[in-house]
Amino acid sequence: MKETKHTFCRICEASCGLVAEIEGGKVVDLKPHKDHIGTDGFACMKGLNQHKMYDSPDRLQYPLKRVGDRFERIGWAQAYAEIGAKVKSLRAVSPDAVSMYVGTAAGFSLLHPIFAEGFMKGLGSHNVFSSSTQDCANRFASATEMYGFPFTQPFVDLDHVKYMLIVGTNPVVSKWTFLQVAHPGKRLKEVRKRGGRIMVVDPRETETARMADAHQFIRPNTDVFFFLSFLHELFAQDGVDRERAQRYMTGLEQVEQLAREWPADKTAPLTGIDATALKAMVADYIAAGASAIVTGTGLGMGRHGTLAQWLADAINALSGNLDRQGGMLLGEGLFDFAAYAKKEGLFQRLKRSRVGQFRELNGGFPGGILADEILKPGTGQIKALFVTGGNPLMTMPNSARLRKAMGELELLVVTDIYLNETASLAHYVLPATSPLERADLPFVFPLFLGMQSRSYIAATDAIVAPTGEQRDEATIYTELARASGISLFGARPLQWIMQLMLWANAPFRRGRQPSLPIALILDLILRSSKVGRFRDLVNKPQGAIWRGGPKPESYLGKRVVTDDGKVHLAPEMLMQQTPRLAGIFADESASYARGELRLISKRMHSTHNSWTQNIAELTNGEMGQTNYLYMHPDDARAKGLTEKAAADIHSRTNTIRLPVKLLETLMPGTVAIPHGWGHQHARGLGVASKLGGANVNLLSADGPDAVESISGMAHLTGIPVRIEPAAGPIDVGSWTGIAESAAA
Repeated sequence: MKETKHTFCRICEASCGLVAEIEGGKVVDLKPHKDHIGTDGFACMKGLNQHKMYDSPDRLQYPLKRVGDRFERIGWAQAYAEIGAKVKSLRAVSPDAVSMYVGTAAGFSLLHPIFAEGFMKGLGSHNVFSSSTQDCANRFASATEMYGFPFTQPFVDLDHVKYMLIVGTNPVVSKWTFLQVAHPGKRLKEVRKRGGRIMVVDPRETETARMADAHQFIRPNTDVFFFLSFLHELFAQDGVDRERAQRYMTGLEQVEQLAREWPADKTAPLTGIDATALKAMVADYIAAGASAIVTGTGLGMGRHGTLAQWLADAINALSGNLDRQGGMLLGEGLFDFAAYAKKEGLFQRLKRSRVGQFRELNGGFPGGILADEILKPGTGQIKALFVTGGNPLMTMPNSARLRKAMGELELLVVTDIYLNETASLAHYVLPATSPLERADLPFVFPLFLGMQSRSYIAATDAIVAPTGEQRDEATIYTELARASGISLFGARPLQWIMQLMLWANAPFRRGRQPSLPIALILDLILRSSKVGRFRDLVNKPQGAIWRGGPKPESYLGKRVVTDDGKVHLAPEMLMQQTPRLAGIFADESASYARGELRLISKRMHSTHNSWTQNIAELTNGEMGQTNYLYMHPDDARAKGLTEKAAADIHSRTNTIRLPVKLLETLMPGTVAIPHGWGHQHARGLGVASKLGGANVNLLSADGPDAVESISGMAHLTGIPVRIEPAAGPIDVGSWTGIAESAAA
């Protein structure tokens, strides 16, 4: 008998409302919730096919232990006991010997990252790494210095903006960074329909660019100089709201002095943006009166992402568009998270990494130094790694070196739904529930920070039961803490309460796996914030209106948590980097003068990072069998390459081999490769491991000299590459596309 249940998607920020058709305890179909007040009856093809990922025959059903070169099924009690014993012995030498990598999948659930952090805090280890240093840590670093809190992330007022400049992001395909916006194409059309203008600056004429009023090419890795000249023109054209800046901000004079050095005619030969065109953009930005610069991961993954993000935020602030209707807004969540963090001394960036002396950011270190921290001997050397909600061998820079480093670990524990590349190397693999198998609230950014274009709140029950011995991550980390002889967050009363909850919930779980009462914990969070009850929200599957939306003029002078209560336009840490700009400009100019091609990333409609390649329906057809090297026809012709010809792509780090696709919408001199392919090393991905494709992150460099010093961001776009006809055939069984004997 079929039944219908409601839930919401948890694979990206949009959190689209879904209607599930269930038969025989399985989801057989997912459709958009047409009446959902926040997501406009929209859901993407990836979200609508996600149940096939969870019901795959490759799904992990029970804990596994590696014995030699094979995996054996074990029970949870044995897994907890053996992992806990090893953690105790390593922690006795150094708490920092135990580390954790937190992936993107963890971030889209509310309790998962909280309990994972609680486990590491209980251990007393500072060696936490996350996917943020592959895509967004530049934003956290800039916000920490400007606003006093990493998660203070201004977002565009889509309902009132009159001029929107989009740089380094493609929301039509990738959705918005951090901001909860469903149906981005529709929302962009609405901006233009009411008379607003949209300009896209990108090395590729993206899907978003095709919906905009205009598109301007820019050379990869030159965004920082584009923004410096934009800032120069903002002052030159009298577009700075000096009274507002002097009242609510500091550093006006320093930023003005910096901008004087970078007129548009100086940067144009490098950026590829004509000085006249840039001046016209600034004039339009000023004249609109309600304008916003919107950035995304493409900006941050370049070599100078933190400086570029800082300048973009400074322009929005100086022009008077920060905290203004039609400009950039700051939401309000369940509580004032920024004020709470300041009161409790959170996110202070006091600890430094053993390798490279990087400051911690959001309680973690750069992922690009993880291999070094494993391989470098000495006190605090990483001997154990927990991986939760991520697949670092597919997402981290220089994946080949990281793979070798993981082979040196004494303990590798992976919590996941698949035996993916990273899990295939693990000593223990713990099967997790899927998003559809657990109760949940929206993730941190909409819930705690109000980062929503339309303000609503939603809740979901588990809509299906696990099919095997899977457990939710909150329960897993509570039990691992007990087995390791520690308490979550180092708080013994909290650990006792969680253990008591597990015990008290046991009678209600007969015949099922033990679990914390997740719905009760979520209910307590809502009640303590005076928002309502979990069950009431579940009974409103269309979502519930919440606080009436983000409000202009509610942040400056009221909620800024820097020590002086003002936005810092010229933070010391960032200003210390500005003397390097002349050298960076010279280096980038020399590189382009040599005719080096630059590699950027490209999102595919049917795939989501490295997650969805194991869904057969999303990888059928020619475009689903491999990723490609996209080249402008002129560049391909110059290299002697044609459509579908095999090409070798060389970086300073590695070489991969892929077929060529010609793409006229690329800026000449720029090439693109989609991320997330190259699953040939995964033991438990029956579909993805048989596809072709190469892991593009093999081309990225790791190590302390390869990551950005302020944020720890890896350099994953704008990479100089050399391309030539392939020296041999493509090996579809290799994650480089090159047969191992040939690569050696």
